[in-house]
Amino acid sequence: METEPTFGPDVDVKDCAYIHPTTQLYGKIEVSKDSSFWPYSVVRSEMNSVKIGPMTNIQDFVMIHIGTKQGTTIGKYCSITHRVTLHGCTIGDYCLIGINSTIMDGCQIGNNCIIGGHTFLKENTIIPDNSIVMGTPGKVVKTKNNKLKNKLNALFYYKNALAYKKGIHRSWSSENLLQDILKTSQKLWETDT
Repeated sequence: METEPTFGPDVDVKDCAYIHPTTQLYGKIEVSKDSSFWPYSVVRSEMNSVKIGPMTNIQDFVMIHIGTKQGTTIGKYCSITHRVTLHGCTIGDYCLIGINSTIMDGCQIGNNCIIGGHTFLKENTIIPDNSIVMGTPGKVVKTKNNKLKNKLNALFYYKNALAYKKGIHRSWSSENLLQDILKTSQKLWETDT
């Protein structure tokens, strides 16, 4: 039987697409509309604050925390994938942070970036817009505008979140979902918004 997610008193959650019951949010946290939180995601902000932009998905076992000098900010249409740790950093819009990556205090990731799985970004690393980053420590390996690809991934998670909210756990195998995503994808390519 599902329970309710745990929210501290200073958490401000807008109309989320989905919040899994095991999610825990503590401290000063702002969550924008249409975002989603997946199993065992934890966000803590004992000082400073955490801000999560619209249509951003916080996937399974993600840990988001603040640094001593700054909070953590995540832009719009971002995918923070499984087992990522974000600590006192800034993530731009339309970014994908790959599985099991760690982004440390003071890091700034530009817009439209992909951080490859298992990447470690040491303190105060600056990643320019449109970068693909890999390694330990992470280095830019390619420059490419990933905005539409990352936006589409976030949209896929948004549609899945709406299905989960209704108790539908196999939406990705639905032809209707794929057709809907393809139509939306075409609109994204045409308008690039």
